[in-house]
Amino acid sequence: MLKRVRIQLASIATALVVSAASFAQIPSEFEVEAERFADLRILRYRVPGFEELDVSIKTLLYFLYEASLSGREIIYDQKYRYNLVIKRTLEEILRRYSGNRNTEEFAALEVYIRRIWFSNGIHHHYSNDKFDPGFSYASFEHYVRETPGEFPLREGQTIDEFLAELRPIIFDPGVDAKLVDKSPGVDVVVGSAVNFYSGVTQAQVEAFYDALQERDNPRPVSHGLNSRLIMRDGEITEQIWRLGGHYGQALAPVVDWLERAVDVAENAAQADALRKLIHFYRSGDLSDWDAYNIAWVNDTGSLVDLINGFVEVYNDPLGLRGSFESVLSIRDPVATRRIDAIALEAQWFEDNSPIMDEHKKADVTGITGKVINVVVESGDASPATPIGINLPNADWIRREHGSKSVNLANIVAAYDVVSGGAANEFSWDDAERERTQDFGSIAATLMTDMHEVIGHASGQLEPGVGTLHETLKNYGSTIEEARADLVALYYMRDPKLVELGLLPGAEAGNTGYDRYIRNGLLQQLNRIQLGDSIEQDHMRNRQMVASWALQAGADDAVIERRVRDGKTYFVINDYAALRELFGQQLRELQRIKSEGDFEAAQNLVETYGVRVDAQLHEEVLERYAALDEPPYSGFINPRLVPETVNGEIVDVRIEYPEDFSEQMLGYADDYAFLPAWNF
Repeated sequence: MLKRVRIQLASIATALVVSAASFAQIPSEFEVEAERFADLRILRYRVPGFEELDVSIKTLLYFLYEASLSGREIIYDQKYRYNLVIKRTLEEILRRYSGNRNTEEFAALEVYIRRIWFSNGIHHHYSNDKFDPGFSYASFEHYVRETPGEFPLREGQTIDEFLAELRPIIFDPGVDAKLVDKSPGVDVVVGSAVNFYSGVTQAQVEAFYDALQERDNPRPVSHGLNSRLIMRDGEITEQIWRLGGHYGQALAPVVDWLERAVDVAENAAQADALRKLIHFYRSGDLSDWDAYNIAWVNDTGSLVDLINGFVEVYNDPLGLRGSFESVLSIRDPVATRRIDAIALEAQWFEDNSPIMDEHKKADVTGITGKVINVVVESGDASPATPIGINLPNADWIRREHGSKSVNLANIVAAYDVVSGGAANEFSWDDAERERTQDFGSIAATLMTDMHEVIGHASGQLEPGVGTLHETLKNYGSTIEEARADLVALYYMRDPKLVELGLLPGAEAGNTGYDRYIRNGLLQQLNRIQLGDSIEQDHMRNRQMVASWALQAGADDAVIERRVRDGKTYFVINDYAALRELFGQQLRELQRIKSEGDFEAAQNLVETYGVRVDAQLHEEVLERYAALDEPPYSGFINPRLVPETVNGEIVDVRIEYPEDFSEQMLGYADDYAFLPAWNF
């Protein structure tokens, strides 16, 4: 009887959380998985309801689709100064080499270029390690010399000089080995291959921005967000990313398409936000970026939404510079009711948080949440995509104007279709597996919603404390992601979620805890190579939260490490006690952020978030190998095709390509606006 009741309640919650959203309706004939290579799986997503949209909305989407893709090559250059040269060289070989392609060496080259497309460069998108190309330099030289194409040589450079320059860049594993290196004791600027700095050290960068800090300004700009810092003629200078400046060649078509979109905007608020984004791209002034973000937050009524710009700072070892990304979407009005229910109670969540009173917001302002269906993504959001987003990142804008949180519904739906048996493999018993089957989707969805809606939007800085990345520096992103996770975890078992109709009961919340501990202590180790420490901020934050709770609750066996048949499991014995531990950790992380306590942040991350148990890591890799489940997935974008009569758009057709390489080569033909040599 109890089992039947639990399943019935799960069905009710599923109706509230999942089936009410149109994203759940993926036709059975639609093939979600397209292909696999290396450690990757390429998926496809649908845009439900697109065909029924009014032609004016479709036209707006088409213009913003082109704006999104026009800036896509910026991320390649941001990640590494040689990425565009290597990408275009390999693309030319792939198009025009007429020799024997049925060899292991050429097959390896094809995998290598697909990995580059997936990661937007020659370093792994998650581990940050430089790829082993898998083919020899001799083969590469042969392909270049025997391909009748135009390679991106420097002005006056011979083919011999070109090959000599690229040889160590591609084939020497010691040259620019890590995209982002946050190892303790390392100069993270000098040690990282990311193309945000040139000729400067970590100390010089920190001193440069310390001098710009506006400690008494309650509305500071995000210094460094849209620039590259270089040493030129003995002086440190910023190369600003704007029209007429660095990346201006790619931003020009972005702006052109945005201007067309203004003319067909849904309403005045949307048009105002787009105009302010255009103004920012023209000026490069970060106060204009803030003005755009305020206008964007205030546009809450539009069906269509666009995230476009230099946004997230994870690729910068110091957490200052924003990577280009674009996410174009349409709101799912039915499913948005779920996330709205959380946003409308934001003040209650803030008031009842375990953080110190002085770190709570007295007036939580302007938090909006919605479920969206993605139309196209580019830059740092593609092919690997987030499943939830909360913006803007500036604390003062959140405090005074609010924020937007979104759940990417059709992306999550595609993931759900291909989800495999990893949860079963790493669950201790049938009861845990059954809970995951019944409540796993609900728990995952609410974890994302609460992380984005109330997690990132919660708490406040103490007066005079600088921005997160000024105070906590290279640990800022890890601390912030962990803080948002802990807000979600703390409330995952709260009766408030049952009251709101979002969870059927505590057991569903327990499933959220099961998933988090399994992932933080075991499953995510499948995402890094044996012997590596953890570099990626989200992985660091998950291990830090889970490991801290494991140790803090050790005396009471709140979480217990068990071994059966040579396999390791982490079993939660006391969910209520674990919630209290999450609350304690949330209180401390909020204090660290609010006070700007760098030493405490460093100690937490380095103690709990970085090092990996090598024996456990090897075990996890072996268990995943038996599952045949790739650790990473990304997406082929849909294609929008305008239909015109006498030059006027009368309809826009949506197509769903199936070939990843074909799409990437098409993008290379249509959106290659930057010079290959951009440094």
